[in-house]
Amino acid sequence: MLEMKGIRKAFGPVKVLHGVDLEVRAGEVHALLGENGAGKSTMMKILCGIVHADEGTIVIDGNERSFEHYDEAIQAGVGIVFQEFSLIPYLTAVENIFLAREIKTGGFLARKAMRKRAREVLDKLGVDVPLNVPVADLSVAEQQFVEIAKALSLDARILVLDEPTATLTPSETEHLFKVMRDLRSQGVAIVFISHHLEEIYEIGDRITVLRDGEYVGTRDVGSISTDELVEMMVGRRIENNFPPKPPAAPNAEVVIDAAQIQLRKNGPVSTFQLRRGEILGFAGLVGSGRTETALSILGAYPAASVKVEINGTPGAPANPSEALARGIGLLPESRKDQGLITSFSIMQNVSINNYGKYRTLKFFLDLSEERKHTTKVIKDVQVKAPGPDVPVDTLSGGNQQKVVIARWLNHHTPILIFDEPTRGIDVGAKSEIYHLMRQLTEEGYSIIMISSELPEVMGLSDRVCVFRSGAIVATIEGDEITSEDIMKHATTGKLRYVA
Repeated sequence: MLEMKGIRKAFGPVKVLHGVDLEVRAGEVHALLGENGAGKSTMMKILCGIVHADEGTIVIDGNERSFEHYDEAIQAGVGIVFQEFSLIPYLTAVENIFLAREIKTGGFLARKAMRKRAREVLDKLGVDVPLNVPVADLSVAEQQFVEIAKALSLDARILVLDEPTATLTPSETEHLFKVMRDLRSQGVAIVFISHHLEEIYEIGDRITVLRDGEYVGTRDVGSISTDELVEMMVGRRIENNFPPKPPAAPNAEVVIDAAQIQLRKNGPVSTFQLRRGEILGFAGLVGSGRTETALSILGAYPAASVKVEINGTPGAPANPSEALARGIGLLPESRKDQGLITSFSIMQNVSINNYGKYRTLKFFLDLSEERKHTTKVIKDVQVKAPGPDVPVDTLSGGNQQKVVIARWLNHHTPILIFDEPTRGIDVGAKSEIYHLMRQLTEEGYSIIMISSELPEVMGLSDRVCVFRSGAIVATIEGDEITSEDIMKHATTGKLRYVA
């Protein structure tokens, strides 16, 4: 159904695609894999007319096509779910799904018809998303389903799904896979991009791998092992994805002592401690209160009650600025929306919390001092970029995460909260982030890691706090951590209340 031949693309002096080929058959799920920066998303944007190739051809059903913009691709039966949401936050789910394709009767919007069609598509996905509230008020997972529904409503014959499961729970992912199987049986050609290799083996038929903008190969899913696939993607074997854990240190200094965190009035209560030099995992289902609990310590979430000591000083920070002054840094769940100013350079993002110490006079910055400090910390965390003046939005996801980490190291925040630190990051970059986190704890940093990936929680955490219904229901020690225990506590753990 689809052939892309000899696709080349450069942005200025940076060559992104070097004559890449892709062939997708009708009625198959074709996985497109590669590390961040391999060119996968650019390839798909070229298919959809969002980016124009410098060279190469696109053939659909035997006919060569060239799309000037996305509307032309839609008319040709091509739909895409973008890795970065393309929703307008102050419009409702219905308005986003039918944006620029509104159903009209006699020149007026047919709101009931659009609402009915939107509900049908979301029912097909097996989810109940509020239709009449701004999508800004929806959870990240609900926004993801609106994005998917938007593409499904096109009745596309070629459907591109770029990291569609990044924010979904296992049960929500299974709903999506059921829809993908139904579409496959109807002859739809699906291009599926994911960094979760287990998903590729569950839903994929064939795999095409890109590396550094070049075509590496295409294989049937059943003919290649995980190790072989990783080696195709990164050009080397990754023997130890998770660094070894240090011996347990129960007598280590307590840097956060949370005696009571109650997210809502009359709700359940959490209690935990974070020790110096450890990675404390926060696990649980989406919506279980993991992120809210961490943000309440920063003064960024209005919890009903927060009784906490930080480095022996009682009282929670009133706001994130005070938390920063007390040595706490946050790598947020959405790095592009909340963690970075993407139009700024690497150096500007790293030093933005530290301009006070670079002043030469009252209103001037010592740029050489700024460059010296930021260049060192960028090198320490191994950001891969031509130099510190490169805009952050040109970096891969893994390198963007490293820039956020570099900012907090530059600010000397010994307590770090990492919320979904490897979301949307390829397997090679994940390993680098894991080793960097362990290196930081060896240097005396303390990390709270919030993650929806159970292998990540088990492989990296020294201890794990399991959440259910807004509170911690169990804390599991390192060698005792199993996925079965985490899920048991996450679904049936006993909540604790105080008078």
